[in-house]
Amino acid sequence: MRQAFAAAALALLAGCALTVSDPRALAPLDSFVPLAVDTRVWVEPGYEAYGARVAAALPAAIAHVEAAHYLPFARTPRVHVCGTDACFQRYVLTPKLSAAVVPDNRLILSPNLDGKESHRLSALLTHELAHLHLGQRIGHYHPTLPVWFHEGWAALTADGGGAEYVSDAQALAAIRAGRRVNLGARDAPGKRHRASASGLSIFEFYRQAMLLVGWLKAQDEARFRHLVLAVQDNVDFEIAFWDIYGQAPVGRLAGFFDGVLGDNPPVQAAPAQP
Repeated sequence: MRQAFAAAALALLAGCALTVSDPRALAPLDSFVPLAVDTRVWVEPGYEAYGARVAAALPAAIAHVEAAHYLPFARTPRVHVCGTDACFQRYVLTPKLSAAVVPDNRLILSPNLDGKESHRLSALLTHELAHLHLGQRIGHYHPTLPVWFHEGWAALTADGGGAEYVSDAQALAAIRAGRRVNLGARDAPGKRHRASASGLSIFEFYRQAMLLVGWLKAQDEARFRHLVLAVQDNVDFEIAFWDIYGQAPVGRLAGFFDGVLGDNPPVQAAPAQP
């Protein structure tokens, strides 16, 4: 039964793309029309009811992201809603995802969020808006910001959205088994260190990354705020981290891993609280 669930989860994946989409991601968005009740939402014609669900969830999601990022959106966000698989596959390289922010900072929602994963709409919308918010300021998946922080911050902002298929306990068990996010790996424009680089499933990676970012915030929110504001001002993550904490991420976050391996579990931050 557990194997069947894992297979189903792998088929759905967790939320946003960790890969850079192919040139389809830059295709003209001429198949969408603005929703009459909220022109921030653009829909595939015929799926206005789905768009209305997105529009209803959008104000709270935007507010959540802006509070967690300590800044408003640089530009009014736009959400593109695909009602069919063909639409989603036209713009996203990995069509089994439920949502993605693709190059040129375009947020695309899959028809899954109007069907078998409709319960995840608000959480994944918030997760992807977190990526869009950051992308508006520093660009799409900027290589100076490690993927673990990029995804962990988005999942924390979304109260676990994108990391639902692994529990905290399972993520901590992976750490105790020797499988943990590799904090020392440095990304480059052509190389992202994703889940497999740490020997983790994508779900374990998202959840561990969320716990790491949450721990960092819980230890000292004032410093965390300074860090993420510097990141949003396009300061290199490692430089900003050293300036604020006086040590590298791997040294600072050793306290999190020591807590997991010791008798006392690490203290976590309340997700996305301003």
